[in-house]
Amino acid sequence: MKYRGFGRTGIEVSSQCLGTMTFGRLGSTDPDDCVPIINRALDGGINFIDTADVYSHGEAEQIVGQAVKTRRDEVVLATKCFYPMGGRLQRGSSRRWITQAVEDSLQRLGTDRIDLLQMHKPDWNTDLEETLGALTDLVRHGKVLYLGSSSFPADWIVEAQWAASRRNSARFVCEQPQYSIFARSIEQAVLPACQRHQMAVIPWSPLAGGWLTGKYQRGQEPPAGSRYDPTSPFMQGTVSTAAERADPARFDAVDALRAVAAQAGITLTTLALAFVSSHPAITSTIIGPRTAKHLDDALDAADVELSGDVLDAIDKIVPPGTDLPGIDHFTQHPSLLPTARRRPPHFSA
Repeated sequence: MKYRGFGRTGIEVSSQCLGTMTFGRLGSTDPDDCVPIINRALDGGINFIDTADVYSHGEAEQIVGQAVKTRRDEVVLATKCFYPMGGRLQRGSSRRWITQAVEDSLQRLGTDRIDLLQMHKPDWNTDLEETLGALTDLVRHGKVLYLGSSSFPADWIVEAQWAASRRNSARFVCEQPQYSIFARSIEQAVLPACQRHQMAVIPWSPLAGGWLTGKYQRGQEPPAGSRYDPTSPFMQGTVSTAAERADPARFDAVDALRAVAAQAGITLTTLALAFVSSHPAITSTIIGPRTAKHLDDALDAADVELSGDVLDAIDKIVPPGTDLPGIDHFTQHPSLLPTARRRPPHFSA
């Protein structure tokens, strides 16, 4: 396992981060299997765990807290808030909710501090300075050590840095974007913005929802229990769609990438993970294993470095700065709504 500097914080984290989105009753990992997976990851050299309050509605945080309670000082522990955890007042990026969300997460995690607190999504309805002010107070009280964002567009990443400078607030030191061979549009602006501001980057979904394991086969039903299984509750309605499952561009890309991996003497999974880790902006790649076998496959890729020829071959299949059809970066920017793109009607006096 390699270790890299976490932005300008002075911390060193493993080049892979254990993601826990599938942990718990609303995920797809048996809760009894989760603690052994976490311990196996720590024994394998991972010192960075990412979770969120919304994962299985708090259960993932409880599982993580149970697993690390005797190893807390070995782990950089990250969580997130923003998504609804209850009624109208239990969501978003307001001071009111962030303060409560952190207290709730601390209790579920069984710890006195959150090493990295991330805003899970941009909140278009809340002033960034309101959010940063609340987060700064949590840092000053010692309940949170570092701050980060997730799925922020480049302009908000830069604006957050400016806002922190204007108000002398704690700043975001990390961004968590979607990044894989299938989803490369962040190479255009998000990654360069993070590099300019010396932010850590910890991308999610490096295997594109399992596509880059090769488990989805052209003309066949998705494997039972996978996120593209129409009968599976896991992420149903948010990622899995019939059109996406049948998109020929994805199968064509997988076929071509499988040939590149074979030529390099590695698996498709290793190729995909090593590709993400190879970008100089990337600090730690979030892996989301559901089984010990998945974890071992991911750990095998931790020290693999791709040659320039292999990276060039990948670029020919999915060009830099582009996404394959169906990729959703979950920003839902209000500037793209019809009301923001239409001039209001003119009425005569």
